Amino acid sequence: MREDFDLIAEIREDQGKGASRRLRRNGKVPAIIYGAGRPPRQLAFDHNRVLQQLENESFYSSILNIKVGEKSQAAIVKDIQRHPAKRQILHMDFQRIVAGEKIRMNVPIHYLNAETSIGVKDEGGSVSQLMSDVEVSCLPKNLPEYFEVDIAGLKLNEMLHLSDIKLPEGVEIPELAQGPEHDHAIVSIHVIKAAPVEEDIEAGEVAEGEVPTEGAAPAEDAGGDAEGDKEES
Repeated sequence: MREDFDLIAEIREDQGKGASRRLRRNGKVPAIIYGAGRPPRQLAFDHNRVLQQLENESFYSSILNIKVGEKSQAAIVKDIQRHPAKRQILHMDFQRIVAGEKIRMNVPIHYLNAETSIGVKDEGGSVSQLMSDVEVSCLPKNLPEYFEVDIAGLKLNEMLHLSDIKLPEGVEIPELAQGPEHDHAIVSIHVIKAAPVEEDIEAGEVAEGEVPTEGAAPAEDAGGDAEGDKEES
């Protein structure tokens, strides 16, 4: 069952880097919502609540319900900026949606029966998931939560393509409309070959019968923790 996501937002009037920094220090996530022929609106969300909801895979491919006071707006997430070193959301972009207008979203692919597929169980192969999601075009009401692709019958050195995904009614994959050459592989089974082991002497290791250079000292680690707390541009 698809989960409903409600996001409680506040209107923010201040803009710029300084205003965004103050919001983050106060446990908020600066955001913007745009689209549907209306002006963009600056918003702010509770950071901890957003982090909690982002742990659910469905959040990224669902119609979200953004609430500001007594008003609600259906939207989809278009971009999330994360801190490169911290578990912190720096900024979020949302797009308003209209019921009768098509949207484009990336939908996750769930691969079924990988361990029991013919190519793995009977032929000793390994599964390579070449795509974890796919962009679709559809009306908001037809947006799937995810796709299921059964690979139980996939044999060694075989693969499935975008065209093998079973699409619900009203859902299209724009990539396929560009021609057969865009029917990319999404999953395959093959034998993983081990790379040959090099016999070379590792750096710093003295070969048998060789006298180490007198006075040589091990290289010291260039210490110093640099905290790169990048701000939103």
